[in-house]
Amino acid sequence: MNMIPSILLCVLITLTIGVEEIEAARAFFVFGDSLVDNGNNNFLATTARADTYPYGIDSQSHRASGRFSNGLNMPDIISEKIGSEATLPYLNPVLDGERLLVGANFASAGVGILNDTGVQFINIIRIGAQLEYFKQYQQRVSALIGEEGAKRLVNQALVLITLGGNDFVNNYYLVPFSARSREYALPDYVVYIISEYRKILLNLYDLGARRVLVTGTGPLGCVPAELAMQGRNGECGADLQKATNLFNPQLVQLINQLNSEIGGPDKHVFIYANAFAMHLDFVENPQEYGFVTSKIACCGQGAYNGIGLCTPASNLCPNRDVYAFWDAFHPSERANRLIVDKIMTGAAQYMHPINLSTIMALDSRI
Repeated sequence: MNMIPSILLCVLITLTIGVEEIEAARAFFVFGDSLVDNGNNNFLATTARADTYPYGIDSQSHRASGRFSNGLNMPDIISEKIGSEATLPYLNPVLDGERLLVGANFASAGVGILNDTGVQFINIIRIGAQLEYFKQYQQRVSALIGEEGAKRLVNQALVLITLGGNDFVNNYYLVPFSARSREYALPDYVVYIISEYRKILLNLYDLGARRVLVTGTGPLGCVPAELAMQGRNGECGADLQKATNLFNPQLVQLINQLNSEIGGPDKHVFIYANAFAMHLDFVENPQEYGFVTSKIACCGQGAYNGIGLCTPASNLCPNRDVYAFWDAFHPSERANRLIVDKIMTGAAQYMHPINLSTIMALDSRI
């Protein structure tokens, strides 16, 4: 008996099942800044990079991957929770063929809502370019599974977008008397960037996104970098806290308006994740969450380890799990896990109008 055809048939069946499983899994797309970048900036000539030790020290490979974390970041953990593979950076050449069906991460450290945010980092993927890459991605997937299949994959996908923090930290408050601060009083600046964010979110919708998690900004004045530069006696920087308190409520209003205009009362296209409340829990009560400090970064130098970059020459804490902040701006992996727990199951003060577990349950019935 000739076994070769049988073996080939088994291989073909296995490959077919594999493709169907990948297609059946929910795709995940990520847009935004360094809180969610998982390595795109590694492929760019930019200073906004996390590709050297000790970044990634607690990852599976113990190597820096471009994530601004000691290990996993927020998108990685969301992928874990929804039972998907972690998305690859869009600029990574390995993201090709069937891997495209898992989704893609388009985020780039340093970017903001505005194009002039993060100009000091030179070569980063501004949000407009991230959306252009998303169009390109869809063309590539159409070539793989057909136009209808690509449209269905995108419509059924989960999307995460994280923007806004850099528009304050790396723009409005970057230097005293910045161009934007001379142009706008803070309340007017917030109105302006919210109006620009509206265009971005509508663009995402036009490109097929139907379930979009939109994170607000965390307590920007409380990160170690701001405690070192602006805070007094360990108190959060007042200017950035004021900015956050103006921005987040207007972002909620925007999400409510968009959902009303686009989907009606029963269609939650845009879902607000209250990153401010999620962070503030462990910033104000670190011991309650198992942290020894929420003021001092694990990796850094100077006051609160908040000065300069995290490098091989920096101070490095021995146990990252007891530090809320990994570096001067970014949460540790354990802090990210606490944040994602709230995204998954958080009550109304954390997730509006519904949390991710509810979204997954609703969508499983469709």
